[in-house]
Amino acid sequence: MDKPVPVGVALTPFDEHYREDPYAVLADVRKRAPVMRDEAFKRWFVSSHDEVKRVLRNPAMWSDPRKGAPESFERMFLARDDREPSMLFMDDPGHRRVRGLINKAFTPKAVEAQRPRIRAIAEELLAQVDDAPCAFDLMAGFAAPFPVIVIAEMLGIDPARRDDFKAWSDASVAAFFNPFRSEEEAQRSLVAQEALDAFFMDAIAKRRKAPKSDLITSMTIVTEGGDRFTDEEIVSQCNLLLIAGNVTTTDLIGNGVRALVDHPEQMALLRAKPDLIANAVEEMLRFDSPVTVSGRIANRDMPIGGCPVTQGQSVNVSLASANRDPSVYPDPDRFDIQREDTHHQSFGGGRHFCLGAPLARIEAQEGIIALLERFADLTASTRGHTYRTIPGFRGLAEYWLDAR
Repeated sequence: MDKPVPVGVALTPFDEHYREDPYAVLADVRKRAPVMRDEAFKRWFVSSHDEVKRVLRNPAMWSDPRKGAPESFERMFLARDDREPSMLFMDDPGHRRVRGLINKAFTPKAVEAQRPRIRAIAEELLAQVDDAPCAFDLMAGFAAPFPVIVIAEMLGIDPARRDDFKAWSDASVAAFFNPFRSEEEAQRSLVAQEALDAFFMDAIAKRRKAPKSDLITSMTIVTEGGDRFTDEEIVSQCNLLLIAGNVTTTDLIGNGVRALVDHPEQMALLRAKPDLIANAVEEMLRFDSPVTVSGRIANRDMPIGGCPVTQGQSVNVSLASANRDPSVYPDPDRFDIQREDTHHQSFGGGRHFCLGAPLARIEAQEGIIALLERFADLTASTRGHTYRTIPGFRGLAEYWLDAR
């Protein structure tokens, strides 16, 4: 008799098998039930590439958890106060308005101009790691602090406050995307969020009096058709850039370096041809996505993959499964930095395509090349690795490397 299709917790990093190798679990789900009802979490779970892509690009589907049916999965992400949701969970016309404003302040051209400084930050951090031979934790020593320092500088945060900034960020991330957060985690997150909000409010007030050349200042002055951000909206966008941006880039670097270490022939190829780094990062995103699941809410009764989805029901799409679908990618479990088609769903799609994608790509490209230039040889240490347990994300808590 066939074993049941995995549902609920079995499709989260709280399950040991999924945490260590979600792709084997997802391959089984995709083959047996590419669109299925997961009653354990009151959601539809979509794992085939084409259906995932279709849902992400459906402009009519909702993202605001307040529109979800009672007890639906998406309603578990409701804020514990009355604040408006961040841009990540907004629908039009509010989403279009906020995204239009932030796009003017956070342009790809402005981000690209930061590339030399991003590379310098990577080199400064790696210089603090012991000279080879040594063993070091890639996450604590490099992948975690790197994007925090980058976004802190872009926002104009005083370097003396970076440790506070990082501690508040970590506490917020631990609960923000975790619908199963404990009361203790929720309380820590609330305290950290209040500190962040006060910090950003103070920074906004100072920029209005004395503008600087930073992102907070840009958000205080940007206009679109006479419209501009309120202070509360600027705080919300700062929080989103900090929380959503940092954890995903940290995980992209950690997962990407692990893929290289596990495939030494690919690492050797990248060392020999560093100009492959842009394609390599896209393959890293496809092969081991930092964001594994995205969510939508059905705005009306509709079929998805032949299944009857009703208005208000949660629809979770597995980005990780879509990126390994053999109907789209030849030999999908092979890590190949020269793969010709490295398109992926890791940044989502449609109107909610990740705003920070250009920054994440630059950070990963410059950070990983800087790491390879700093150490002539990197292998997995016997001290091993551990993964974090934040649903919807795949990232290493620790990853020890031997450098020679």
